Amino acid sequence: MRYDDAAAFDSKMAHYGSFRNVNNYIILKGDNCPDFEEKCGYFGEKIVLKAQMLGLNTCWVALTFNKKMVKKLIPDGERFSMVIALGYGATAGVLHKGKNYKAVIISDGSEPDWFRAGAEAALLAPTAMNQQKFKIELQGQKAVIKVAGFGLYSKTDLGIVKYHFEAASGKKVK
Repeated sequence: MRYDDAAAFDSKMAHYGSFRNVNNYIILKGDNCPDFEEKCGYFGEKIVLKAQMLGLNTCWVALTFNKKMVKKLIPDGERFSMVIALGYGATAGVLHKGKNYKAVIISDGSEPDWFRAGAEAALLAPTAMNQQKFKIELQGQKAVIKVAGFGLYSKTDLGIVKYHFEAASGKKVK
């Protein structure tokens, strides 16, 4: 977490992304492992939702910040993903049109309530460019969430979606 540091959002790309006066952000970094991006999404979204509950605004940021400046803050041997801007936004955000329930699920049509609750929560999860490149399959009494097709940051999105599903359904997913 970085406080009172405007340097990360002092770039032409940041202004293109409509970021103004961003001084606080969370750096998503860690040990390199096969599911690094998914873990960043999962645990990053836990932080995002907690911040929102505390009255702060957040924004996942992958492109529109000063990467050279932020990468200087990453210790050798650690991998960097992206940042989450944190503060009080000019607006609380804008709801984007997304896919409908049937477009993302795979089942025989008789989903239990926990599955439906999880899938509906997953549809509210933020994804890169609002692409919602995921499918949720009911396999017996388990849910499996997978990336569907290719999308920018789809592995990070997968972690975000899994967290939303689990938080709403009370069930772990694969």
